[in-house]
Amino acid sequence: MIPLSILDLAPIVEGGTASDSFRSSLDLAQHGERWGYNRFWLAEHHGMPGIASAATSVLMAHVAGNTKTIRVGAGGIMLPNHSPLVIAEQFGTLESLFPGRIDLGLGRAPGSDHTTARALRRNLASDADEFPQDVVELMDYFADSPRRQVRAVPGAGLNVPVWILGSSLFGAQLAAALGLPYAFASHFAPQMMMQAIELYRATFRPSAQLDKPYVMLGFNVFAADTDAEAHFRATSMQQAFINLRSGRPTKLKPPVEGYLDLLSPPERSMLDSVLSCSAIGSPATVSAQLKAFIERTGADELMVTSQIFDHGARLRSYEITADIARGS
Repeated sequence: MIPLSILDLAPIVEGGTASDSFRSSLDLAQHGERWGYNRFWLAEHHGMPGIASAATSVLMAHVAGNTKTIRVGAGGIMLPNHSPLVIAEQFGTLESLFPGRIDLGLGRAPGSDHTTARALRRNLASDADEFPQDVVELMDYFADSPRRQVRAVPGAGLNVPVWILGSSLFGAQLAAALGLPYAFASHFAPQMMMQAIELYRATFRPSAQLDKPYVMLGFNVFAADTDAEAHFRATSMQQAFINLRSGRPTKLKPPVEGYLDLLSPPERSMLDSVLSCSAIGSPATVSAQLKAFIERTGADELMVTSQIFDHGARLRSYEITADIARGS
């Protein structure tokens, strides 16, 4: 099977704290390393009561410093929130501390609402439009001979792989034009997935970083020893999406028996759409769903996310998925 990686949103569960979340994230990364996962990525979100990874680079350092071989990355840094130079310095520092293990995924969205984005002290009127130029500027700071007078120290001359993240055709076009690997957010925004993949592959131009297209797709997995338990565990994530789309984001809630039966038809339809790139069930069920998704998309790698309330059950889901990948 193709390589599998872990996307961790550092969930803060109901009744828990950010400290609890960080301990669980590190424990997951350490287990994932032993189970053979390729990468462990964290995502930048702000002002979200159920997500603790706002200071993404800081948390990456904590994870990388307490693991040995797994690649640690941002999936992603929301570049409109930041100066490209500051991100180059942060990731230059990470790469200097943990050589050959750091990935930098870049996204165009703010990772927050507009009020929170304003509090980040960036110019909302133009930053999203300047994303391509900001990516090019950031990549130049890592060059052996940067074209700009300002230098990133540390940063210049370091090999920090840059990825473009996206959920639309914009990111696919940019990744193809710059010759960068492309990660599509199909785990929560799958509507344009196949179009984006096709566009990226058709228009890809080789670069110094990458000689051919490389597609990584987000994929939700809720694996358990039985189908019934897996569907029960998945209701925490389902609640999170309903609450978020209703404008009332919360900490990750405990699972609820029969949750889908409590939803209105529009809510059920929304869930079916946003979570269509998911595998939920026993090892046999998840194996079949994973293989069908890979065959349909031709993905080069999957970034697996499992938003499960109970940490032990979350570990078990990733363990089952790793066993499937190894064919055991």
